[in-house]
Formats: sequence, structure tokens, C-alpha cells
Amino acid sequence: MTKKHNPYTKMMYSLLLICFSAFVLTACTVNVNVNTPGAAKDEATEAEVTQEDIEELIIGKWMTSERDGQPALTDEKNVYDIVSTTETYVSLSRSKGKSPWNNGVKRSVDIKGNVVTIAPFPGDNSSVVNEFTITDISDNEFTANVKNTRTVDGAEPVVTERVDTYVRVNEDFSDDIIGIWEGRCISEGSVFDDGQDHRWEYKTDGTYVYYVKDGDDWVPSKNTLNEYFVAGKLLCTRWMEGDEEYREWWEISIDGDKMNWTAIREDEDGNTFTAEFEMTKVEE
Repeated sequence: MTKKHNPYTKMMYSLLLICFSAFVLTACTVNVNVNTPGAAKDEATEAEVTQEDIEELIIGKWMTSERDGQPALTDEKNVYDIVSTTETYVSLSRSKGKSPWNNGVKRSVDIKGNVVTIAPFPGDNSSVVNEFTITDISDNEFTANVKNTRTVDGAEPVVTERVDTYVRVNEDFSDDIIGIWEGRCISEGSVFDDGQDHRWEYKTDGTYVYYVKDGDDWVPSKNTLNEYFVAGKLLCTRWMEGDEEYREWWEISIDGDKMNWTAIREDEDGNTFTAEFEMTKVEE
């Protein structure tokens, strides 16, 4: 007796087979779509900043703007004047007891992939190597994982790491600051807000004179040392009061006979505040 096939059953079987095949193909496609983009993203992340990008964009002056995602304290900022893919000039200062005092110190630059290494030239007394792994760069800003390695007198190297963001500095006020300036703090309530006018004279030899008021006359203070430098728009000063050395850093802008200072400071409790000065150039 010949077994008869139910046409309806055969049709349902065919439909189930088609649906199953579609499901398998769809499942495979989802796996490809999930995994492949991830791999592509990883590859893109690794190749996002290329050596060619860095070599094209890195030339110029760069100043610290953020440290570990927070606005950088002004007294922790530095400036790199990168003049070529092999050479830079570093300007930075640190608070008392924390050397160095670097005014355009020449350093070597080495670029491999997205890693920029800044190190002393042979024979330099410095023992600090800065390694920047750049994760993002544009015409005006770059961010990097920074590894600083300091070796002192052959001791075990001291390594510190952080994330820094730098901004391009197009201004250079090193010539504009020369002369005598008079003004006062305009940030009410800050430690600099004494309600008094102040006067500074900046000279071409990297020294300055700070004046104090004696009646109606301005007279030089008794401070000694009195050195300064300007790197782009970062003003660094240091002076001696008796046997104690003090330092200050300000981010400055100059427009004709008007000069402004601003700085992000940290108080004794670790809170940050902004201090500002406004001053006018004095006709000699």
C-alpha cells in the first residue's frame, strides 16, 4: 500500500525549513555585526592618532590646560615650544623647593607612532624624560597619557603618570611686557585683594623691579633676585625675601597699554580659586 503524503504537511515543512535557514543566517549576521565593529573600533582607536598626524600638527607652542580632567593650576603649567619633529624648548617653573627654573631649555623630540618622547640632549644635566602617548590631537589641542621618569644621582627612577591636555599658544608677550606697569587685584576676597595699587618694571635682561608706595612716591622693594620670563603667555617670576625664595605664575594678556593677569590657585584647604589683576602701562 503506497503511503500518501499530505500536501499541507509538506508545505509546512518547507516553510519551517526556510524560516530556520533565515534564522541561522540572521544569527550569523548579528554575530558578524557585533564582533566586527568592535574589532574595527579597536583598530581605529589604535590608529586614530598617527605619526603623520602628530608630525603635521605638533609644531608650535603648547601650554598645559588640564591635568587629569581638571583645570591645571597655573603654578603647575609649562610650555613646550616645539620647533621641529626633533627639537623643542621647554619653559616651566615650580614652587619653592621644587626645581627647576627652566626658561626655554633645549630638549630632544622623538616621535614613534603616537608616542612623543622629550628628553635631554647628551651632556645635559637634567635626568627627566617625558613620554606623551597622544590619544587625541587637533590644530589647537592635544591630550596625552604622560609618563615622567626622573633619575637623580643614579638612584632608582621615580615615575609619575597622569593625563594632560595642552592648548596651542599663538601669542607671545615676551616683548610687550617690557616697561613699567601699575595696577591692582580685581578678584574680590582672594588673598591678593589688598585694595592697593602695585607697580612692576620688567627689563630686557630677565630681571624686574617691584615697587612699593612710600607716601606719594614709588620706591623699589627690598626683595632680591627678582627674575622673570615669559613663555608665550605664561609669566613666571621668582624673588627673595630675606633668605626665602618665592615664585608666582600668571597667565597674561596684553593689548596696547593694558595688561591682565589671571591664575588658578589652590588654598590651604585644597580648594581652587581664580585670582586676577588689571594694570596699565606707565608712561616713562
